[in-house]
Amino acid sequence: MGIYSAICRINEKLTSLSVDPDDHQPQISNGDNNVPPIVSFYNEEIRPILDAVENLRRLNITKEGIQIPSIVVVGDQSSGKSSVMESLAGISLPRGQGICTRVPLIMRLQNHPVAEPELLLEYIEKVVSTDEEHVADAINTATEELAGKSKGISNTPLTLFVKKNGVPDLTMVDLPGITRVPIRGQPEDIYDQIKEMIMDYIKPEETIILNVLSATQDFTTCESIRMSQSVDRTGLRTLAVVTKADKSPEGLHEKVTADDVNIGLGYVCVRNRINDESYEDARKEEAVLFQNHPLLSKIDKSMVGTPVLAQRLVGLQALIISKTLPEMLRKINDKLNSQLSELESLPKNLNSAADAIAAFMQIIGSVKESLRKILVRGEFDEYPEDKNMHCTARLVKKLNDYSKDLHECPESNHKENFLKDEIMLLEEAKWIGLPNFMPRTAFLVLLQNKVIGISSRPIQFINDVWDYLEKVVIQVINRHSEHYYQLQRCTCRSGENVIARMREHSKKQVKEAIEMEKWTDYTCNPEYMTEYNNLMANQSTLVEYVHDGYGAVNINGLGDGVQIGHLREYNAQVLNQAYDLKMRMICYWRIVLRRLIDTTALRLLFSINNLVNMELEKEITSCFTSPSFGGIESLLEESPSMAGKRAMLSRSVEVLRESKEVVSNIMDRISSY
Repeated sequence: MGIYSAICRINEKLTSLSVDPDDHQPQISNGDNNVPPIVSFYNEEIRPILDAVENLRRLNITKEGIQIPSIVVVGDQSSGKSSVMESLAGISLPRGQGICTRVPLIMRLQNHPVAEPELLLEYIEKVVSTDEEHVADAINTATEELAGKSKGISNTPLTLFVKKNGVPDLTMVDLPGITRVPIRGQPEDIYDQIKEMIMDYIKPEETIILNVLSATQDFTTCESIRMSQSVDRTGLRTLAVVTKADKSPEGLHEKVTADDVNIGLGYVCVRNRINDESYEDARKEEAVLFQNHPLLSKIDKSMVGTPVLAQRLVGLQALIISKTLPEMLRKINDKLNSQLSELESLPKNLNSAADAIAAFMQIIGSVKESLRKILVRGEFDEYPEDKNMHCTARLVKKLNDYSKDLHECPESNHKENFLKDEIMLLEEAKWIGLPNFMPRTAFLVLLQNKVIGISSRPIQFINDVWDYLEKVVIQVINRHSEHYYQLQRCTCRSGENVIARMREHSKKQVKEAIEMEKWTDYTCNPEYMTEYNNLMANQSTLVEYVHDGYGAVNINGLGDGVQIGHLREYNAQVLNQAYDLKMRMICYWRIVLRRLIDTTALRLLFSINNLVNMELEKEITSCFTSPSFGGIESLLEESPSMAGKRAMLSRSVEVLRESKEVVSNIMDRISSY
C-alpha cells in the first residue's frame, strides 16, 4: 500500500472516531469528566508519525535545508489566537496587554491516558518540568530569558510538550500576533520584525497555515490574511479558524460560505472560553451555541466547534506529512550524498612524518608548477576568469606603462623652454680655450639633471612589480596549501621573505643603473650618430628662423609647434652651440631611456625565473627545517578553519543519517498499515 493511501485510510478512521455525529461532542474514551474540551480520541497509528516529525525537529534538520511539515498559527493581535491554542491543549497560556507570544511557541500535544498531565518546556538546551497551574508562569519566565524582559520578540523557539488524556496528537507553532503600532517597551520596527518571522515560517510549501480571524473583523482587511495570501495564493495551504462567533454572529454564515479571501482549506468557527469558565463548561456552551443560535446554527456542522477544528488539524497534519515524506527522504539523501562527497574531498589528516613530508613535497611541486605556468610560460588555465592572475599579460602592461611614463615625463619633453637650459649651462661652462669646442661639463650636468629627475620612477616601477608578484605568489601558495595550516603559514612567510629580499636586490640594481647613467655618457649604438646627423641638418634653418622673427617652427624629429620667439636675443654662435648640445642630449636621452627599460625588463625576467625555479623552494625548505618551525610534527596539526569545516560536515552527516533512518522507518511503518 502506498504511503498516501495508507494516510488516507488513517484519516478516514480518525473521522469516524473523532466526533459524535449527533451532538458533535468529543467522545470520551474512559468516561473521565475532567478531560479537556477537545477531541478525545487516541490513535496509535498517528502518534508514531508525529513522534518521527518531532525527532526531526529535535535533530534541527531545518539547518540542513530540509523543511519539516508544520502547522503554523498566525493572526492579528487580539484575534483570539491564544484562546484557540488553550482550547486545543486544555491549558492556560500567558495573557495580558500587547503581545503575549513573543517567541515561536512550538506546542506538541500528545494524547495519553496518564493520571496527571505531564508538561515540559524545552529551550536553549534546557528542560523545565511544570504543571497546568504554573505553565503560564513557566512560559513567561522562559520567554524573558529568550526575548528579554521588555516587550520585544525573539526568533529563538520555545517548545511546550503536553502529554494529557483527550488532547489531539498535534504539533503547532504559535507565532507573535501581528501589531502595527508599537507600545511602550517595544521597538519601533516591531511590525517588521513580526512580519519577517511569520514569513520565514509560512513560506515553505510543507507548512499548513492556521489563520486565526476574529468574527468581529472584516476578513478582507486582516493583515494575517494578506501575509498568508502572499505565500499561498491558491489558499490550498490555509485553514481559517474564526473566533468570537458569539460576539458577532450577524453575517458570519455568509462570510464563511462566500469565502471572499480565498481560504482553500475552509473555515472552522469556534467560541472562545470566557473569563474563568472551565474548559468542560466552555465546550458545552460552544456546542449549545452552534446548535441553537438562530444565526450560527445555519452554519454547516462540519465548520463549527473546537472538536471539529482538532479533527481537521490532525487530518491535515497527517496528510501534509504523508505528502512530504517521500520528497523529504529524497532531499535528505541528496544532502547526505553531497555532504559525504565534500567530506571525502577534504585532505586526509596527516598521521605520520612520512605523510607530512609527502604533503610538503607535493605542495612545493604544485606551487612551482603553477608559478611557472602563469609567470614564465604565460599559461592561465588554472585561473581562466581571474585576469589578475594572467601574469605575463599584466607584467607587459606594467612595463608598457613604465615606458610611457618615462617617455612622457617632463625630462623627456624636449620642446619646453627650447634651448633655454642649454644656453644657461653653456654660459656657466665657459672655459679658456678654443671657441668651437663643446664643453663636456655642460653635457654631463644636463644629463645628470635629467637622470635625477626620473630617478624615482624606476624605483616606483620595481616596487609596483614586486607588490604584484607578492600577491600572486601568496595566492598560489594559499591555494595549494589551504588544507594544511602550519605548512601554509611557513610557505607564505617564506614567500614574503624571499620576495622582500629579491625586491631589495632589484632596487639596488636599478639604483646602480641610475648612478651609471648619471655619471657616464657612452653608447656604441649607431642610431645615436644617425639621429644626431638628421637633427643637425635643421641647425642653420633654425637660426635663420629665429633671426627672421618666427614664433614657432617645425623641426624634423621634434615635431611642429616648437617655440623659438624667446631666442631672438642670442647671436648665431650661441644658438648653434645650444642647438648642438640639445640635439646630442635628445639622441642620447632616447638611448638612456631604452637602456633603462630594457635592462629593467631583462633583470626582472631573470629574477622571476630565479624566484620560481630556485629561490622560493630554497626559502621554504629553510623555513621548514628551522627549529622555530616546530619540526615535521607541526604539519600534523590541522588548520582551525579546516578542522571546523570537517567537524561541521561530520555533524551534518550524522544528523542527516539519523534523519534518514527516522524518515525511512516511519515510511515503512505507514506502508504496512
